[in-house]
Amino acid sequence: MIKKNISIILMVLVTTVVFSQKRIEPTDEDKAKAKALKVEFPDDDVALVSSVDYVTFDLNKRDDKVTVIHSAKENMINIDTRADLQKYTFYDGESTIEKFEILYRNEKDAPFYVKDEAYKSNDLFHNDSRVKYATMDFPLRGYRYLTHIEKHYKDVKYFTKLYFNGQYPTVKKTIKIEIPNWLNLELKALNFDGYDIKKKVTSNSRGTAKIHTYTLKNVSAMYDDSNAPGPTYIYPHLLILAKTFKNGDDTVNLFDSTQDLYNWYKSLVNSLENDNTDIKSKVVELTENATSDEEKIKNIYYWVQDNIRYIAFEDGIAGFKPDEAANVFNKRYGDCKGMANLTKQMLIEAGFDARLTWIGTKHIAYDYSTPNLSVDNHMICSLFKDDEIVFLDGTEKFNSFGEYADRIQGKQVLIENGEDFILKYVPSTTADFNKEKFAYNLELTGESITGNAIKAYNGESRASLLHYFNGLKNDKKDEFLEYYLNKGNSNIKVTDIENSDLLNRDDTIDIAYNIDIKNAVSSFDGQIYIDLDFDKELSSYTMEKRKTDFIFGTKKDIESTTQLTIPAGYSVSHLPENINVSSENYDMRVNFTEENNTLIYKKRFKIKNAKIEINDFEEWNGFITKLNAIYNEQIILTKD
Repeated sequence: MIKKNISIILMVLVTTVVFSQKRIEPTDEDKAKAKALKVEFPDDDVALVSSVDYVTFDLNKRDDKVTVIHSAKENMINIDTRADLQKYTFYDGESTIEKFEILYRNEKDAPFYVKDEAYKSNDLFHNDSRVKYATMDFPLRGYRYLTHIEKHYKDVKYFTKLYFNGQYPTVKKTIKIEIPNWLNLELKALNFDGYDIKKKVTSNSRGTAKIHTYTLKNVSAMYDDSNAPGPTYIYPHLLILAKTFKNGDDTVNLFDSTQDLYNWYKSLVNSLENDNTDIKSKVVELTENATSDEEKIKNIYYWVQDNIRYIAFEDGIAGFKPDEAANVFNKRYGDCKGMANLTKQMLIEAGFDARLTWIGTKHIAYDYSTPNLSVDNHMICSLFKDDEIVFLDGTEKFNSFGEYADRIQGKQVLIENGEDFILKYVPSTTADFNKEKFAYNLELTGESITGNAIKAYNGESRASLLHYFNGLKNDKKDEFLEYYLNKGNSNIKVTDIENSDLLNRDDTIDIAYNIDIKNAVSSFDGQIYIDLDFDKELSSYTMEKRKTDFIFGTKKDIESTTQLTIPAGYSVSHLPENINVSSENYDMRVNFTEENNTLIYKKRFKIKNAKIEINDFEEWNGFITKLNAIYNEQIILTKD
């Protein structure tokens, strides 16, 4: 009897499992849908049949804060043979995850284990971010899951924007934002041009709120391009500008203006307890023997660059509030805000007018006309002297006084000015400010090329070289210079290196050396074949399968001249073709000439705006193809 009952139970279980499995396996309709979506999105494994963001707001009267509930529902479908992925969401001290559900298409719970752990990043020394995630498997094409994540924000100021594009392509994206009548909130549409985004505004059933609904069909996933512009430049999104709210009869300001944003930033600065006792003696040491104000300033600025290790630090309010100067000084590390505050306090101790300055790097498209916490991501120090403002960024190792990294050039800054603020722009430079100039004087010595070289580095090319060089251990520095000059090529021997001071960030870096190149010359039947180019700049910079502009770290200006003495009794019988191309973003040319028994090979590569735009790609790739042909083509000398 017991055996019979067990058999019945097992039969029921098997039947239930089989029946349940049939209810979640792909339907014919889903299989066809997945196949069609794979054609539309061939580079993706998973797509979203639908994605709905629903945002509502509430009022925490006790803390006088507007809170946010962000509900995100996705209908996911596998469009490949099988797929495995992680579904995840981040939160921190200012937010909580109230719901993290993964369901089968029949809305029954899928048994995935949801983990919750601290988020670790090599770029962050300390942060309070956490991540909830689950590993999902899609066993068959057309297999679907439904996900629902609900995130609560304790303060609306930390809820800054919503994107239409995401990790996966989406058949239909919907964003619904329900704004109560007591909340004054602007939805600023950015990058909508070229997208058929539908919008409608309706009242909720009680007439107490307006519901703003945006829909967009056939949305691509965010592009997986390296060196891409920041997403705020590329993708359509809504910037959330919460301005004021009503609490009873009172109107409470949030970020209604730039002044409001500044007031909040300044309140964090005013809460600092900057006791400069610990830094006074160091300031005296750095300035007492200086013969000018500029030397005093440089000594302080360069000391911060050289002695304070930059680390990113995001921990609730500390993600916006600078650390006290003495803490950064004693620990010898800090984030950009802490380093800016230390620079400011040291300069004040030396008798100068220095102020904290907020700025968004070039990764961010906004300026301070949009008061929102996503407008900036960096802090520097402004020095007011002789009716001029000089910006000091201690995180930029080996930047010279008065020079600025490309990532902040042209960007608007918000400078503290008591109860008011000052808006300015960081000056921009042209590409020739970063000039790299190479000169080779060479001759043939048997089966080798020998001679000497002189190289000069300016601006950010100089700073980059110094930063790398001075980050090495002392016993590795000579070895590095040789490796740097021969590019790790064992056929190139570098000797007798003479260089300018590799601790001096204020002057051009000059390096001179002798060079001996093996396996670059071959000769037979009265002809000599020469591989003359061993730098091969930009050879790998083809823009293939990109959907976005290519952004360089700096503007570039590389000028190279190689002079090769033609051996007596020989003449040039073959040279590669001269090439050149020019656009708003670059000037590129390569040419060969012969003069006084000398072959002169010149290259000039100027990337004027630190970017190659999508509409440049065809022309750019054509030039790089020709350039690589030159690099791979031999020069031929023929015996007279």
